Amino acid sequence: MWQRVQTLYLFLSALFTGLLFFCDKARIITGAESEGVSFLVYWPYLVLIVLITLLNLIALCSYKFRVFQMRTAILSALFSLALQIWLAVDYFSCPEGVRFHLTVLFPLATIVFDILAARGIWADELMVRSASRLRSAKRKNH
Repeated sequence: MWQRVQTLYLFLSALFTGLLFFCDKARIITGAESEGVSFLVYWPYLVLIVLITLLNLIALCSYKFRVFQMRTAILSALFSLALQIWLAVDYFSCPEGVRFHLTVLFPLATIVFDILAARGIWADELMVRSASRLRSAKRKNH
């Protein structure tokens, strides 16, 4: 399982998404005081973060089923893209005095890692298919 680079990509993707449970999205500055705004305050964010994390963990654990693993990673990347677009809309429509943290770019890192993992999984699948095709052709010749 941990021998392939796509497993590392899926782990990093799950890690970045899992960190969103513990980090703040933004900080509201009012005068001399500031208050953190968590990702978990708004329940659609919470649902998307839980869904993305579960998809990444499922993809991480389903290494024996490469096609399913690849589809799960791609689905996770699509949900991460939706979350990133939603965060961008929030960023551009926020009132003055709100400072966003670097953590709003974690879904973007998740997208990159999921796509890299899906490419690695697909390359493995093509290698296994070509090896089995060569084996079956060798059996037919003998």
